[in-house]
Amino acid sequence: MVSAYYQSLLAEQNTESNIIDLQGLPKDFVFSALYGNAGKNNDFNIYSQQIAQGDKFVFVVPEYNGSFPGVLKAFIDGLEYPSKFNNKKVAMVGLSSGMQGSALALSHLTDILSYLGANLLGMRVKLPRVEANLKDGKITNDLYNQLLREQVDKLIKF
Repeated sequence: MVSAYYQSLLAEQNTESNIIDLQGLPKDFVFSALYGNAGKNNDFNIYSQQIAQGDKFVFVVPEYNGSFPGVLKAFIDGLEYPSKFNNKKVAMVGLSSGMQGSALALSHLTDILSYLGANLLGMRVKLPRVEANLKDGKITNDLYNQLLREQVDKLIKF
């Protein structure tokens, strides 16, 4: 829902975007698309091609066990070397049910993306207690909206 909402904010600024939803990854991709099997899983290759073709990315990252979900790390590991994120521009939005807004997850992901050569937008938006601030697919918290709109503006200019 937050990704779709962010996409609507980009559309308000006449900026086209696509959502790459990792929920649709092949269930066996960690065995059929990584390392020695790189390039062999056509369903995974669709995702890899989307990354290769994009110039800017927004990671909407839920907090999971004090970091980000392992499927995201496995996905990044499955991308061809050299990194598909090299010289790409990246913004990040962290989501959590708790009070940290996924700060630690964004820190971990920042380290990984920096290692891969991505150019990271300095403004990271953290949305704590996200469920309490969502209604009908929209963010209801004025501060959250202000921060997201500011990040969208910065990303477009980035």
